[in-house]
Amino acid sequence: QAQFVESGGGLVQTGGSLRLSCGVSERTFSRYDMGWYRQAPGEQREWVARMTRNSIKTYKDHVKGRFTIARDIAKNTMYLEMSSLTPEDTAVYYCNTYLPNRAFWGQGTQVTVSS
Repeated sequence: QAQFVESGGGLVQTGGSLRLSCGVSERTFSRYDMGWYRQAPGEQREWVARMTRNSIKTYKDHVKGRFTIARDIAKNTMYLEMSSLTPEDTAVYYCNTYLPNRAFWGQGTQVTVSS
């Protein structure tokens, strides 16, 4: 597995929605649990959503009900659907294995939510 590549970030208003994408090979999907992470300015990187190899999904409390992790193995893509966004969701978002592998961190994709 090379570094992951995330896309789909942007600037949205409070209450808006975005869908993030991450390229993941079928081999990686079969070998690893996967996660979405984010890092806000001045904060530690935190995981926000996780999907096991057999598709069990878990979420951090503060995104539960608003974010949905999904995957399309045929398209080699993992998604993070985000809705009801607030300024507190502003961060750089990353995908990685769960637990994360340091070698796989990509550049992330910036999500900015304006008030």
